[in-house]
Amino acid sequence: MSGTPVQPQNSMSYPPNNEGQSDAQSMHQTPAFFLANYRLGKTLGNGSFGKVKIAEHVLTQHKVAIKILNKRKIKQQDMEEKVRREIKILRLFMHPHIIRLYEVIETDNDIYVVMEFVKAGELFDYIVEKGRLVEDEARHFFQQIVSGVEYCHRNMVVHRDLKPENLLLDSKMNIKIADFGLSNVMRDGHFLKTSCGSPNYAAPEVISGKLYCGPEVDVWSCGVILYALLCGSLPFDDENIPNLFRKIKGGIYNLPTHLSHGARDLIPRMLVVDPLKRITIPEIRQHPWFTLHLPRYLAVMQADTIANTAMLDEDILHEVVKLGFKRQDVVKSIQKRSQNKATVAYFLMADNRRRMPSSAYLRAELTEAHQAHQGYPPGMMIPQGAQAQQAAAAGGQRLVAERRWRLGVHSRGHPHRIIEDLLRALHALAVGYKKVAPYNYKCRKLYAARAEMKLEALARESENGVDISDNSHSASVGLPGSKERVLKFELQMYKMRDGEYCIDIQRLVGELFLFMDLCGVLLSRLHF
Repeated sequence: MSGTPVQPQNSMSYPPNNEGQSDAQSMHQTPAFFLANYRLGKTLGNGSFGKVKIAEHVLTQHKVAIKILNKRKIKQQDMEEKVRREIKILRLFMHPHIIRLYEVIETDNDIYVVMEFVKAGELFDYIVEKGRLVEDEARHFFQQIVSGVEYCHRNMVVHRDLKPENLLLDSKMNIKIADFGLSNVMRDGHFLKTSCGSPNYAAPEVISGKLYCGPEVDVWSCGVILYALLCGSLPFDDENIPNLFRKIKGGIYNLPTHLSHGARDLIPRMLVVDPLKRITIPEIRQHPWFTLHLPRYLAVMQADTIANTAMLDEDILHEVVKLGFKRQDVVKSIQKRSQNKATVAYFLMADNRRRMPSSAYLRAELTEAHQAHQGYPPGMMIPQGAQAQQAAAAGGQRLVAERRWRLGVHSRGHPHRIIEDLLRALHALAVGYKKVAPYNYKCRKLYAARAEMKLEALARESENGVDISDNSHSASVGLPGSKERVLKFELQMYKMRDGEYCIDIQRLVGELFLFMDLCGVLLSRLHF
C-alpha cells in the first residue's frame, strides 16, 4: 500500500448518467454519496471484488482505507461467505496488531468497508527488499505476530492464512494482521477440515485433508514466517506441487548455520509434523528466544476480551463531545457497539492517539533489552543483578532483569479518577509532566544545585542560632559543583484485569536514591 496523501477535493467526478436515469439517481449511486463522512482520495489498489481507496474522515481528519466491494463480483466468485465472515470477525476484534475495522456501509450494489489505513505495505515486500532480517528485528515482528494470533485463539478464531502477504506494516513498522477471509470460529468438541491457505505456509494436516482443531495450524504458519524473517527464504518451496507437499508432510527443510542457538531451537519446535507434539502459543511465549527484548505491553497484555469497551477513555470522549455529539449518546453507542458517526469518530481518535499503539506500554522506545519483566510479581521493585536469584527461584527459567528500578502500585478505582489523583500529587511536588499518550506521562523534577542547597542549610542553621563563622561551614569553601540535578521518570497506567489497574513508575534519568525518595513521597500523597 502506498502512502499517497489525501486529495484536496471533497468529491469525486461522477460517471456519465445511464440512459433513462435522472441526475439525482445517478449521483445517489456513487461512492461519494454513501461516503459523505469521508473525503475520498487516490486508489491504493484493485482486487478481485473492487478497489481500495485512501480517504480522510471529515470530522477527525484521520486517514482510513476504504474497501469498495462489488456485490455482483462477490456473488459470481461464490465468496459471499468469506467476505461476511471477515467483516463479522473484524467488527469484534480490538488489538494493536490486528487491522481495525471502523464501519461497514452496505448498498444495493456495493459494500464499503472502512478500515485502518496502514501506510508501509506488506511484510512480504519488506522481506523481499531487505533479504533476511537481523534477529532483533525479526524478533520484534514475531512477538507482535504471536500476540495477535494469541488474541485470535483466545477469542476462538483461527486465522488459517497467516503469511507475510497478510501481515501489514504501519508507519512505525509495527505488524497488523489482516485478511481474515479464510478464518473460522472454533467450537469445543468440533474439528475443522477445510484445506485452505497458501501451500507454502500450510501445515501438513491441512494439505493432507485431515481434521484439525485450529490453533496448531496457525503455529505452523508462524514457524514458516519466522524462518522467512530470519533466512529471507521459505523452508518449504518447490515449483512442483507434489514435491512441495512431500517436503511439508515429511518436515523436510534445512536450518542455515547463521541462526542463533535460540532460533535453531524454536523453529523446529514449531515445524513439527505431528500437531500433537507441536509447540503451542503459550509455550512459544515462554521460550527464551521469544522473551528476549519483549516489550512491556506484550508481556502484560490481556487477550481475554473481544472489543471490550466498558472502560471509556475520558479524554477522547471529551474530544468527541466537542465535535457536536451528546456525551450520553456517545457512551450508550459505544457500550452497545453501535455503528454510527460518533463511535467511528471515537475509535478513530483513540487509535490514532495511541497509534502504537494502544493499551499499556505500547511505545517503541520501551522495547529495550532489559524490560521483559513478565516473571516478576506486579508492584515489586527489581534491582539490577536480581536475574540470577529470580531465575533460581523460578526453577531455572530464564528471565531478563531490569537495569533500572521500577515501582508498581495497584488500584481498583476508575482510571480517570486515578490519573486525576496522580496529577494532583505531581503538581504538589513541583513535578513537571507531559502527556505522551492516554494514561502515559513523562515527568521531570529539578533539584537545586548542591551549592545552593548547602547555602540554604547554612541559612537555616544561622536562624537556629548555630555559629557558622568556622571555615568548615563556609559555603565558599570545599563545596561540590553547582550543577543543577534533574530526575526524569515515566508514569504509565495499564490494566491488570477487569476493574484493577497498575501505575508503573520508570526511572529514565537521574540518581537512584532521589528517585526512590520521590516515589515514597508521591505514594504517601495518593488516595487510591
